Amino acid sequence: MRKMAVILALTVAVLMLAPAALADDAAALYKSKCASCHGADGKASAIGKKMGAKDLQDPELKKATEAEWIDITTKGKAKMPAYDKKLTADQIKALVAYMKELSKK
Repeated sequence: MRKMAVILALTVAVLMLAPAALADDAAALYKSKCASCHGADGKASAIGKKMGAKDLQDPELKKATEAEWIDITTKGKAKMPAYDKKLTADQIKALVAYMKELSKK
């Protein structure tokens, strides 16, 4: 019985920490893969603007659904590279959720 309680407590602890770890992972992914063009705060960098990168606060992007953001991130668009071979589907979903939060600022 005690062994079961310990396993349950550990499972709950892991599940509670998972969203925070995923958010940290998404922030790190954004910083390493996206920020050079889309800016650390979601406002396109000078280099990004020259390459056609949009601010994440762009009204057109804000209208896009989560599925559309995932599609663009997965397949790429214009000069933006595709990330389907570099990131897992879960990483892309977490990254999109992070970018959608940046777009609100």
